[in-house]
Amino acid sequence: MIDRRPNPAQPAGAADREPPFATRVAALPVLGLGVSTEYGARQASGGLDPFALAAAEPRFGAFLEVGVEVVKGLDEDAKRWAAAGRPTTYHFLDVNLDEAQDLDPAWLDAVRGHLATLKPAWMCGDAGLWHFGPRDRGHMLLLPPILDDDAATEMAHGIVALRAALGVEVLPENPPGQVFIGSLHLLDFFARVAEQADTGLLLDLAHLAIYQQSQGLPWDAALDALPLERVVEIHLAGGVERQHEGLTWIEDAHGKDILPDAWRLFEAIAPRAPNLKAVVFECERNPMADALPGFERIAAVVPALAAAGARR
Repeated sequence: MIDRRPNPAQPAGAADREPPFATRVAALPVLGLGVSTEYGARQASGGLDPFALAAAEPRFGAFLEVGVEVVKGLDEDAKRWAAAGRPTTYHFLDVNLDEAQDLDPAWLDAVRGHLATLKPAWMCGDAGLWHFGPRDRGHMLLLPPILDDDAATEMAHGIVALRAALGVEVLPENPPGQVFIGSLHLLDFFARVAEQADTGLLLDLAHLAIYQQSQGLPWDAALDALPLERVVEIHLAGGVERQHEGLTWIEDAHGKDILPDAWRLFEAIAPRAPNLKAVVFECERNPMADALPGFERIAAVVPALAAAGARR
């Protein structure tokens, strides 16, 4: 159910007092190519060491996207990376952008503390349902939003409110899923969110490829709905095809082998996105040697972006 109560985190007229997205995006740094992590990720068997990657291949470890659930906080790797003054982005794992009550004072204060530590270039995260009912530790539900105009408007309100409350850009990400409800194509939905919130987008191409497959659509369906000038960050990741009782579906497994349709999308979109400032290869569960070929292929598509990140 859509919550239509006023959002206490959003000052009246907040959106009217800030510069337009075209001005704000010009001030954002170019980060280049990076990797993602979340609490304890490197401790998993065979997990990628971002410090070793940055040392061995500066083009590929130019920044760290830190997944944060505030009740867990930041692990030692995230703190160490930030203490060294290395670039980061903050990826939320615990807020439903379309629910006003989610932007409560305690959560906002906790986020401000982590922002002060990480000093991220921007905030981003999957724009869906991270929890159902009150926020609780370890929910990590993550269902896609309802793909209709009302839900797009409520999500846009939440993005504007969060941006005003924290003073950082908030980039919504198209989330993963196998079942989607609503009349809009996923790209139409996020185009409307971006327009109404006057925001940039984090475009996850593995999630988009999975969406197109789940809907029986070609890989490039509705690409003309995507506002390329609003794509600030792109995610790529490997997936695994599964079958269950005759149903074929793709798991967003963050593997080293990027989905073929995700590659096609990347090659079609990245060179034409004028404000693209960051690409994350979500390969944190794989040894560095296994991930390097994927990074090389990404860098070949966006060589200037890869080189810019390495120079930071």
